[in-house]
Amino acid sequence: MTADDVAHAVAAGFRSLEEVKRYTGFGTGPCQGKECLVPVALAVAREGGVPVDRLRPFTARSPLAPTELKVFAGLGDEPPR
Repeated sequence: MTADDVAHAVAAGFRSLEEVKRYTGFGTGPCQGKECLVPVALAVAREGGVPVDRLRPFTARSPLAPTELKVFAGLGDEPPR
C-alpha cells in the first residue's frame, strides 16, 4: 500500500479508516496497523478534510481459528482450515 493508494481511496469517497482499510488493505500486513495507522490517519485527514480527532482506529479481528505458535515457527502441523 502506498500514499497514492490512500489518496485514491479518499478521492473515491472513503473517509473512515475502516473504509480505507477495506479499500486498500492497509493494516493487514505484518505490522497489523501498528506502524501504518498514524500516517494513514493523517493522510485521510489531510486529503479528505476529516478532523483527526473524528477518525477512529479500524476494527481488529482475530483469526477465525486459533493457531499455535509452533505452526508459525514451522515446528508443527498445518493450521486448521
